[in-house]
Amino acid sequence: MSTEKIRQVLKDHARLAVDVATLADEADLYEAGMTSHASVNVMLALEDAFDLEFPDRMLKRSVFESIAAMHAAIQELTA
Repeated sequence: MSTEKIRQVLKDHARLAVDVATLADEADLYEAGMTSHASVNVMLALEDAFDLEFPDRMLKRSVFESIAAMHAAIQELTA
C-alpha cells in the first residue's frame, strides 16, 4: 500500500495550511494546520478509502499525527 492514497485523503479532508505534497511522511500534521475536527474527517475518509475501521485503541492523536503513523496503523489493520 502506498502513502499516495493517504496523501489524497489528507488533501481532500485535512484542511492543511500547506500542500500535503510538500510534507515528509514523518511531518507533524497538527503543526501543519490540521485540527482535531479535521482529523476525525480524515479518519472517516481513511476508513472509507481502505475499507476498514479503526478500533478504539487507535483513536488517539498519535495515530493521525503523520502520514507514516497512519500508514503503520493501516498496515497493521490490513495485515
